[in-house]
Amino acid sequence: MSDLHSINEAINAKAGRKLLPSILVGLSLIALVWLTLAYARVFFAVLVAIAVALGIREIARAFAAAGTQISMRSLVLATVGLTYATWSAGVEGLAIATAIALPVLLIFRLRKGPQDFVKSATATTLALIYLPFLAGFLILLGRPDDGLARVMTFVVLVGCNDTFGYLVGIMIGRHPLVPSISPKKSWEGLVGSVVFTSIGGALSFHYILDLQWWIGALVALMIVFTATSGDLIESAMKRDLSLKDMGSLLPGHGGMLDRLDSVLLSAPALYLALELVKRFS
Repeated sequence: MSDLHSINEAINAKAGRKLLPSILVGLSLIALVWLTLAYARVFFAVLVAIAVALGIREIARAFAAAGTQISMRSLVLATVGLTYATWSAGVEGLAIATAIALPVLLIFRLRKGPQDFVKSATATTLALIYLPFLAGFLILLGRPDDGLARVMTFVVLVGCNDTFGYLVGIMIGRHPLVPSISPKKSWEGLVGSVVFTSIGGALSFHYILDLQWWIGALVALMIVFTATSGDLIESAMKRDLSLKDMGSLLPGHGGMLDRLDSVLLSAPALYLALELVKRFS
């Protein structure tokens, strides 16, 4: 038992965060997603909106600490609008709601005058696109009748990328991938992500979506790219803002944004892939 404790402590020290709480939080989130999609899919959209709202709170506080003010309340209202439009009207609703929300947010910002307008407007635009718009594709994945299968496949793909990239990296990682942005990410971890996400993609596409396994393996490579890029983008934001984590809401993960980073860029990628498969199959 002491040996297991020693191994766990060594992993925690190398990873920079506690492993067991991270696993428990991750499994709890997966269970919550499964329950909403299995029994009341509309609540999945509500769940996504709540996660995005929490992410907006974190990014607003991070920007404020760096001297850039954005309206958290306005962005949360925009999130509600985008969520409703996406669930009601699909991708067209998401596009139209975003096209309406952006100018409204910029016009609303005018009431504070020209001081720091460009900086605030740029941060507001980034927050709108990065969070509620990209998260809208999660809702698009869960919206159809087979939404449970689509989202669970997405969970498998992103989960394999994050989990095995993390585990392989802390066990045998020696060569930093992008040391100036994320020193703990390694080429070995990336190889682990590629191998295990390809296996997870092949299995999930075959057994969950009833599609050919090789399509899943190809889509998995795209998800490795988008998920890893999303993680690096959020790491670059944190380094620029001099933060270790965006928050402390989720034990072992950090803030909500630390959990959403690989998800936000990957949801549009899987949505596009499934739409192409549907069109050409």
